[in-house]
Amino acid sequence: MSVTLSATLAANEDIERRRRAGERVLHLAFGEAGLPVHPALRERLVAASDRNGYGPVAGASGLRAAAAGYWARRGLITDPELVICGPGSKSLLYGLLLAIGGDIVLPRPSWVSYAAQADLVGSRPILVPAPPGEGGAPDPDTARSAVLQARAQGRDVRSLLVTLPDNPTGRLASPQTIRRLVDVARELDLIIISDEIYRDLLHDPDLPYTSPADLAPERTVITTGLSKSLALGGWRIGVARLPDGAHALRSRLLAVASEIWSAPAAPVQEAATYAFTDAPELVERIVRSRRLHGTVARAVRERFVEIGASVPVPQGGFYLYPDLSHLRLGGSAEITRALLEEHGIGVLPGHAFGDDPAAARVRVAVSLLYGETAEERMAALNSADPLRLPWIADSLDHLATGLRQLSLRRRSASPEPELALVPTAVHS
Repeated sequence: MSVTLSATLAANEDIERRRRAGERVLHLAFGEAGLPVHPALRERLVAASDRNGYGPVAGASGLRAAAAGYWARRGLITDPELVICGPGSKSLLYGLLLAIGGDIVLPRPSWVSYAAQADLVGSRPILVPAPPGEGGAPDPDTARSAVLQARAQGRDVRSLLVTLPDNPTGRLASPQTIRRLVDVARELDLIIISDEIYRDLLHDPDLPYTSPADLAPERTVITTGLSKSLALGGWRIGVARLPDGAHALRSRLLAVASEIWSAPAAPVQEAATYAFTDAPELVERIVRSRRLHGTVARAVRERFVEIGASVPVPQGGFYLYPDLSHLRLGGSAEITRALLEEHGIGVLPGHAFGDDPAAARVRVAVSLLYGETAEERMAALNSADPLRLPWIADSLDHLATGLRQLSLRRRSASPEPELALVPTAVHS
């Protein structure tokens, strides 16, 4: 088995190395929320810092009850006994792959770690494109055909995964797509894993949102965490909501957890318990966060559109997924290399997300544009017009300049069309 460093983490380390060497690099490659921790959460972490016991493998009862309440307020009545906590939703996803077993259907493109984790547990992912204009969910009809074909070849396909809203595209699968996908899952007896870590960061909170658990609670696992909505990536805490009545799956997941992480960090669980209560000051912080993410993501999109790139309008999180194929400068690896080495713009290539390497699509994360210091980031969060802040405006100018130069390179590389010779008129 060949295991390599996660593409996002590898890109982050490379960009930081270049910056330490004095290069100016606009960091658009790493999906970190880029905002300070809310003081109320810091206070609760400090107050619980003397809690040094392991605690239950499933997580503290208070945290599981708080997470159940979080889902109940979103229309999903949840039994706290079917909530499992872990050191980040990423760890829970890995544990679920082990506990469920078999092969898995993934959307194409999809977050880099899904396929990598499947490889680690010996599962062979089946990559299925999302419907046109959507992201995060495999096309239902194509998924059905792919599963039937795989099973005819003797493969044991047991699950499919969706991300709502999506990383890398920033798009949200429509309720119609989710409904059709649920029908396919029922027909083929598949467990649905719904990664909803960006749910609270929809740019338009009134956008129609359907979780598979709304329609098929008996076969849907939801994972989420606090790394995106409340910028707690380094605290490593996540929760999973298991399907109704899935006590056998619970036992298997707890067995996996007991051998890998034992229990989430106790002080972090205490702070997370408060976070999942939707306290007013935290809800207000999330409202400001999603407004900032949406504003900057749309501004970054405009810079790509200006050079003719095809870029779906981002709907959630802090990502967008430009297609630069019109420049005809190569596939995603070549475009990514040119942006970084020649124009100081760090992005991730689409092929890292399972996309066609020949397509010049890249994943852009805007959340590290908000500032280099906590003071700058808070100013961005609280600003009525963050695009006018000098450091954000400068970054957008750097991006626009680099993209224009990339576009001009394409024009200079293209052969000039031959001019037809027009006879000179002879005047008598």
